[in-house]
Amino acid sequence: MIDETAEEIREMRTHSSSVVAVKAARALRDLLDKDYPTVEEYVRALERNSNALRRANASHASLVTTQRAIVEGVRDADPASVAEAKEVTAAAIDDVVDTVENAKHAAAEATAERIEDGQTLLTHDYSSTVLEALELAAQDGKHLDVFVTEARPRHLGRKTARTLAAIDRIDPTLIVDGASGYYLPECDRVLLGMDCIVDDTYYNRVGTYPLVATAADIGTPVTVSGSSAKLVDDGFRFENDFRDPSEVIREPPEGFEVENPAYDATPTRLLDVVVTDEGVEEY
Repeated sequence: MIDETAEEIREMRTHSSSVVAVKAARALRDLLDKDYPTVEEYVRALERNSNALRRANASHASLVTTQRAIVEGVRDADPASVAEAKEVTAAAIDDVVDTVENAKHAAAEATAERIEDGQTLLTHDYSSTVLEALELAAQDGKHLDVFVTEARPRHLGRKTARTLAAIDRIDPTLIVDGASGYYLPECDRVLLGMDCIVDDTYYNRVGTYPLVATAADIGTPVTVSGSSAKLVDDGFRFENDFRDPSEVIREPPEGFEVENPAYDATPTRLLDVVVTDEGVEEY
C-alpha cells in the first residue's frame, strides 16, 4: 500500500493536499503487519517509507509535516520493543489523521460562516475544504452562484463543478482559466484552498497568481481557506512539481519546449483573509 500510495501522490490522482496527507499517514499502517528483529530496524523501515511518501510530492506541506510528526513521535517515545514501537506508530497515525480532518472541517465551518446568501463566488482548482465550506453554507439555506475555473492543464475544476452541481442551492458555471478576468467584476469574492503558505508567500495550483492579482486590481476580495498545518515557516522549503509536458500537448513538441509547473507563488499581501481552524488572518 505504501508504494501504491506514493505512486498515487506522484501522479496527483488525489487532488486535495489534506486528503493526500491522510492517505499517506494511513499507508504507514502497512509496517504494523510486518516482522522486524529489532526496534532499530523497525524505525529505519519507518523512516525509509516515510521519506518515500514525502518525496512523492515534496511541495505538499501538510504531507511533509504530518509524516515528520509520525516519525518524530516514534523516535521521541524511545520504545523498548518492536511491539511498543508499533503501538506508538498506530497512535501517532490516528492522531495525525484526526488533527488533519478536524482542522479541515473547522476551517470549512469558519469559512462557511463568512459566506452570505445570494453571493456570487469564483473558485479555482479543486479544494476539499472549499467544497465543504460551500456545501455547509448551502445547507444553512444560502443560495450561491459559483464560477469555477477549469484549472488547466489537468482540468481539476471540472471535478469541482460536477461536485457543486449536485448540491442544492448552488449554481456552478464552469469557465476557462483565461476568462476569470471577464467574470471577476460580477463576483463578490474569490474563494480558494491552499497547498501551503510559507512566510509571506501563498502556494497553490498554477493559475492562482494571475487570478489573485487580477482580483486585487479590480477590488474583488480573496479568501483562502485551509488547515493551519499548511501555514509553515521553519524547516520547510517549497519545491515545485513540474508535470509531464503531455498534460499540455499530446503530440511531441517539435522546435519548442513545454513547461508544466503544478503550482505558482502568490504574495500574501494580495489576499484579503486566510481562514484556518485557528482563526482568521487579515492582510
